[in-house]
Amino acid sequence: MPRISPLEPADMNAEQRKFHDNILAGPRGSMGGPFKAWIHSPVFADRAQHVGEYCRFDSVLETRLSELAILITARQWTAQFEWYAHAPMALDGGLSPEIIADLRERRQPTFAKADEAAVYKFCTELYRNSAVTDATYDETKAQLGEQGVVDLVGILGYYALVSMTLNVFEMPLPDGVAPPLS
Repeated sequence: MPRISPLEPADMNAEQRKFHDNILAGPRGSMGGPFKAWIHSPVFADRAQHVGEYCRFDSVLETRLSELAILITARQWTAQFEWYAHAPMALDGGLSPEIIADLRERRQPTFAKADEAAVYKFCTELYRNSAVTDATYDETKAQLGEQGVVDLVGILGYYALVSMTLNVFEMPLPDGVAPPLS
């Protein structure tokens, strides 16, 4: 049971209802994850979801790279719903099942692709040190380009926000789904 009260459409004010309807009509199609908490602040919710829409659907990063960054973030925060939602997307986007399993178990994956290795190094170094070295920045920029590095930082920031929301408000997994992370 989440810490924040769920809202039914009949109980929503006009701004909340507009946010709700926009999410359902958009590319996500459901009010899962952080949206059930964010709807309590509909202006914030709308602004945050626009950033998230860009990060998830319009970033210059290939899906396998953005999903790698999202899974690293989910593991960093032990965000159960985020992992549950994005592990299948990562697999569908071309990330190997071995990399996904290693991330889930907090093992350093072995990467065959230099861009995946660069994203992993960048993300883990940033989470560990709150910064990245010049060497890591340069390596990541060489793999992703400058816009790619900006988009990567945006993805990390947005999904950290999502993770914090999920954890603070104890947003549940769907009924019958066991927590994927220990």
